Amino acid sequence: MTIEIVPEWMVNLEDEDIVFIKKFLLASGSLKEVAGQYGVTYPTVRLRLDRLIQKIQINEDTSNEPYIALIKRLAVNEKIDFDTAKILTTEYKKLKKETE
Repeated sequence: MTIEIVPEWMVNLEDEDIVFIKKFLLASGSLKEVAGQYGVTYPTVRLRLDRLIQKIQINEDTSNEPYIALIKRLAVNEKIDFDTAKILTTEYKKLKKETE
């Protein structure tokens, strides 16, 4: 079966995210087993899962605000820090209110 339409929540995921999801599912959701497969600690896998959840939530929460979604993705992917992301989104929202 080929998926012709990629679900919206998957659009911004990277290939390594999809591989992680597959390993997680095949391990029946066992983070301990996934940690063993990657050769890392449980907290490392937990952190990766938390970041993946954030990526998916960002897409859900900001689908009508692509600029804010971009800023949040940059923060989750550690391209910018969270304090900078908060400043940028706050300023964007202020400017948007002023122009309405």
